[in-house]
Amino acid sequence: MSSPAEPLHPALPGSTDPQRIAGLLPAGFTVGTATAAFQIEGAVDEDGRGRSTWDEFAERPGRILDGSTARVATDHYHRMDEDVALLAALGADAYRFSISWPRIQPEGSGPVNPAGLAFYDRLLDALLAAGIRPMATLFHWDTPSPLERRGGWLRRDTAERFAEFAAIAGRAYGDRVADWVTINEAATVVLDGYALGLHAPGRSRLFRAIPAAGQLLRAHGLAVQALRAVPVRGRIGITNVHSPVSAASDSAADRAMAGVLDFVHNRLFADPVLRGRRPEVPADAPPMLRLALRVLSRMSPRDLETIAQPLDFYGVNYYFPSRVAAGADVSGASSPDGETAAMRSVPFHLAPWPGHPVTGFGWPAVPEQLGVMLDQLQARYGRALPPVVITEGGASFPDPVGPDGRVDDAERVAYLAAHLAVAAEAASRMEVQGYYVWSLLDNWEWAAGFTQRFGLVHVDFDTLVRTPKRSFDWLREVQRRRSR
Repeated sequence: MSSPAEPLHPALPGSTDPQRIAGLLPAGFTVGTATAAFQIEGAVDEDGRGRSTWDEFAERPGRILDGSTARVATDHYHRMDEDVALLAALGADAYRFSISWPRIQPEGSGPVNPAGLAFYDRLLDALLAAGIRPMATLFHWDTPSPLERRGGWLRRDTAERFAEFAAIAGRAYGDRVADWVTINEAATVVLDGYALGLHAPGRSRLFRAIPAAGQLLRAHGLAVQALRAVPVRGRIGITNVHSPVSAASDSAADRAMAGVLDFVHNRLFADPVLRGRRPEVPADAPPMLRLALRVLSRMSPRDLETIAQPLDFYGVNYYFPSRVAAGADVSGASSPDGETAAMRSVPFHLAPWPGHPVTGFGWPAVPEQLGVMLDQLQARYGRALPPVVITEGGASFPDPVGPDGRVDDAERVAYLAAHLAVAAEAASRMEVQGYYVWSLLDNWEWAAGFTQRFGLVHVDFDTLVRTPKRSFDWLREVQRRRSR
């Protein structure tokens, strides 16, 4: 459902002067980077790690754009010290990483893998020794395969198993993790994994995927309870992906479909988490969607109470705004990292944003829409909205290595400068506490494989050599010039 790719436009307007950006960032504002375990760790069959849904999905022919797998990825499992040294050289305030559930608990329940626990012990100790604040994500999409074979996120039992995993992680690392994220982008798991079959586990249930939303919500609430019961010292939050949604035209059909996407992206998960109530389905939503959402309407008051645990922060992933047109996308360009038959049954598609730069994924780069989205959250939730942390933001570009061995990613510098400026401006009128750049490293980008590069650091996927890009040097200079 991503907008079709277009040729790259010139870089975003606006000054990228490091001194200017440093001067905009308020005192105490966290600038960090983010990664996910499955995308960087590799070492798939080593040290007792179990199988995940993404391991199995990537092995199915045609599922990954370039036919690759993440068996090695960027080999972070063996190069962790080198990568922490890069974070230290960058001057990052914080690092958001995820803890691989199948590396810690290979079956998704039962015995714990000591080697997996030890890996994250070493990572946390290295981060703290370097003066870097750790933010740990408990679920960044790598569901243990045995749980998926029993129904995955369509079963209540999976949420309960996740709470057990959260308790294990909390007891092991609760003295050192500063910030905990329970679930990353539940909307993406439901849409791409269970509705469209574009991501693992590859199910194509369309609107019948909605029950997975209920169990991911329960998993979040149960995990918060489990972490607080340990208790952990750090703050606890969740991360949702948000996108300001507008209709491609004034037609009733386009407006109705824009309302549907706004509901799924911006309200389906946030309303229960922040308000403790069932989200109200748009009045003009298609009957099929209204029928599917009856599952959520049956959510018990006890479940809603579990879901709406008080949070210390609310994580927001923002990449691009969405412009929606009614009708299925028949162009064959529905997503830059693949296409499935189910995608042709979606009653709307994303239209381009003319006149704006686009990234390598074809996503429109419209930095002011980050401010729009933050204002929408504040207006919708008011005092129920905890302090906001932008837990992911970034852009993919081709990033070739030049003859001099350098990677001159000027487009990424422009993207980050513009978005950091918007985030800093928003922090003057609401509590926005930080921005985490996706990503530290070029990595294995899910169904797109190795075809998209988001990193501040270039990775040669054959030799695994790391080369800091111009954006790395630029952000390091921003950090050096800040008065904190």
